[in-house]
Order: sequence, then C-alpha cells, then structure tokens
Amino acid sequence: MNSKNNERVFNMSFAGVYPHYIQKAEKKGRTKAEVDEIIHWLTGYDAKTLQKHLDDKTNFRDFFHQAKIHPNVSMIKGLICGYRVEEIEDPLMQQIRYLDKLIDELAKGKAMEKILRK
Repeated sequence: MNSKNNERVFNMSFAGVYPHYIQKAEKKGRTKAEVDEIIHWLTGYDAKTLQKHLDDKTNFRDFFHQAKIHPNVSMIKGLICGYRVEEIEDPLMQQIRYLDKLIDELAKGKAMEKILRK
C-alpha cells in the first residue's frame, strides 16, 4: 500500500466503517455484541468509550492512537486484503488490518475464544 492510500484510510471516520463491520457479521449470523467484544478486546475500550468515539466520528488514526492495544495482537496472523497482517510495516495500518482480520474471522464462523486469542 502506498502512503497516500494509507493517509486516506487513517483519516476515515471509524463511525463510518463501524456499521459495515456489524453488517458483515450479521449477514453471517453473528451479532453487534460480538463485533463490540472484538473491538473492546483489541483496543481496551469499554462500551462508553467506544460510543464516544462513534459519536465524535473519530478518525482511525486517533481511534487507534488512543487505544491500549491488546498484548496478544502478535498472535493475529494471515491474509487480509491480499496482505499478511504480520508483515504490514506501518503500525497504524497493521492495527486497522488486525481489526479487519478479526471481523473476517467472526464472519467466517470462528469461535470467539479463538478470535480473541484466548
């Protein structure tokens, strides 16, 4: 990915993408609560903080900058959008792709214990 494309993604509102995460999960019989649980696990945000970011239309850069990323994220491996998440060099893009990967796993029917690397 080029840096111009990265900047476009970094400046996108998390609230603008969040409904797509839910829609993707619900199309496969999963729930908004499960999507939220994944976000809470990855970012350390509680429901109130997540809602504040959604209400404030926080961009991805600030959303992840303010997060306390879970220490087990290095266990997230595999392809997302044609890239290996563990090989993405830009730390912010890697965090965004970690979330994409976890939502993908949810939509593919993976058990929450496995998604949350327990």
